[in-house]
Amino acid sequence: LSQSFQPNEMPRGRRPRGGSAPPPEDRDSSDDDGVAVAAAPPPRRRERGESSAADDDGSAVDDSRSAAAPGDVGDDGEEDHDSSVLKILLSTDNHLGYLERDPVRGRDSFAALEEVLSLARHHKADMVLLSGDLFHDNKPSRRTLHTTMDIIRRYCMGGEPVGFQIVSDQSQCLRSIVSGRANYEDEFYSVDLPIFTIHGNHDDPTREGGPELLSPVDLLSVTNLVNYFGRQDEVDNVRVSPILIQKDDTKVALYGMGSMRDERLNRMWQGKKVKFLRPDQTQPDNADADGGYGESSWFNIFTLHQNRDLGRGSKNCVHESMIPEWMDLVVWGHEHECLIDPSESLVGTFRITQPGSSVATSLTQGESRRKHVGLLEIKGQQFRLKSIPLGSVRSFAMGDVSLAEKARENGGVLDAEDPKVEETMSDLLAAEVDALIQKARDEAEHLRKDAEEEAQRTRALEDEFDPDKRQRKYQIKDPDRVLVRLKVEHTGFTTLNNQRFGAQFVGQVANPSDILLFHKRRQAESAKGSKTGGGSKKKRGAAGLDVPVEPEDLADVNIEDLVTENLVNNDKKLELLDEKSMGEALEQFVDKKNTRAITEVAEDILEQNQKILIKRGKEGGEDGEAAVDNPTSLREFLGAMTDRKRADFELEREDKEAEEENEKSGTKTAARKQANSKDDDSL
Repeated sequence: LSQSFQPNEMPRGRRPRGGSAPPPEDRDSSDDDGVAVAAAPPPRRRERGESSAADDDGSAVDDSRSAAAPGDVGDDGEEDHDSSVLKILLSTDNHLGYLERDPVRGRDSFAALEEVLSLARHHKADMVLLSGDLFHDNKPSRRTLHTTMDIIRRYCMGGEPVGFQIVSDQSQCLRSIVSGRANYEDEFYSVDLPIFTIHGNHDDPTREGGPELLSPVDLLSVTNLVNYFGRQDEVDNVRVSPILIQKDDTKVALYGMGSMRDERLNRMWQGKKVKFLRPDQTQPDNADADGGYGESSWFNIFTLHQNRDLGRGSKNCVHESMIPEWMDLVVWGHEHECLIDPSESLVGTFRITQPGSSVATSLTQGESRRKHVGLLEIKGQQFRLKSIPLGSVRSFAMGDVSLAEKARENGGVLDAEDPKVEETMSDLLAAEVDALIQKARDEAEHLRKDAEEEAQRTRALEDEFDPDKRQRKYQIKDPDRVLVRLKVEHTGFTTLNNQRFGAQFVGQVANPSDILLFHKRRQAESAKGSKTGGGSKKKRGAAGLDVPVEPEDLADVNIEDLVTENLVNNDKKLELLDEKSMGEALEQFVDKKNTRAITEVAEDILEQNQKILIKRGKEGGEDGEAAVDNPTSLREFLGAMTDRKRADFELEREDKEAEEENEKSGTKTAARKQANSKDDDSL
């Protein structure tokens, strides 16, 4: 590498392989790590319209697009135009169509996507990698689809050659319905900035109007606008096949896993039903520089769209220890907080980057962090990740205030017994909101200045690579209308009407109807503390008495929990349908707007029971089971089947609750040990 490349120092972390690799033809065999091995076919010569033009003797033509940016110098002090550097722009959770009917925020998601693709062209990226939730709704409107197609078509279609080549069997890794290969290889299309994307939990495949599961991303894939990968059609047997990408001497294995139900995926991972296919190192094209087959010559990237282990319980997330240790970089989608800088995993053998969302879809602390995308540059076995701030993002500021503390500071000006306390509260909170608005506007000004500086730095690249100078079509409307959220701890005080309070800020903020978020302290623990004499402030803080209890977010209400509360824990039980299947169907009906979800579950259960009845027949089962030949026996049979499923569901719930309790007790034990160690240090 040239001195200016400055790669992230990353230990490979691979364990020594025992024995020789399996033969190339054994595509389903497994190595010591329990990972299936797949033979990678040698690169084929490209034809007209494919990614790399070839001359008569089959050698690849040098592509100026893959050269390093001006200013990169090599060891000899000259500019480094290394064509083996693969550039990938990373983004995730674009949520196109979010609040599209909002007169102020309706364009925000589209403006962010257009900036992402514009940055990809400015930085001469070879491809764009999106890690799920491209759409906000599972059924995006025609306006959203039209705008999305317009943006992708304007920025991804062009006459420049693509600087890399896919050398694996594309039918095994890409969901390409049209041509069976990547969109830029289709001779009837001219794509020079290919997009590779997986689906998320918002745009996952659902069944509507037919037996086939389709995602909104399939609509973009069938029009050859994106390359859709990472979909698993077998829910009980997950096989992740990589896209093998080669650019001169750089070889990248891109793995993708679209969103799946966290508990189901966790159960399959524990049952070793998740397999990752790896390139067969015995192939001549997969040998290392010395001609050996010891350590893999492929740089492995894994992108997924699942919950991270952030206190959600062991079964509601993907643990870092589950990911194969031979991965080099993991691009994590679904989490909206921007943590773009690569961090070392808990297992210590790979790095994790979390780009976060490009548009704020909830007024939380994680969304208030500045939005970025990442420019990933790979050369051989080393990489670096450059963080690029987004300028087309509506500025967002959060604040906290306690009315009880304000009452003490103001010397009785704010009194809960005052008949005009609401007016006093409104004036006090309005001053806090004014400060947050000014803070958000200052941040917006910084965003604009950074965007201008970035545009100046990349103007030379834009003139060279994009002579047409694509004009930005979508901009955020009224950027001075910022997002503001003030969390108010109002123990002992009343609340204010949010819409009435926000009316005074119409024209200043983009969310006037939900500026304030009221919450109280823990009443039970406070009462307990008062009975014991109050105790010291330090002890109350350690016991969690000073920690406010925030109101439950409606987005966190789980449909399955509602079904459990109203059906499982109720005296009246379902007789034909089981609660678990009903919970999943209701979730599809509410979250994905799948109007046939409940009907499909009922039909599936009916079909299963019919098969069992046909197999048993009128003579009874093989194990002496009673024959089902009258309405009474049929009712008893269906009730027994439902009770059996309910019992299995109850066992799963008990195991889950026990596991969560063990995690909580373990966390408390660790906290006590840490507190004791601090006390010992102070002594």
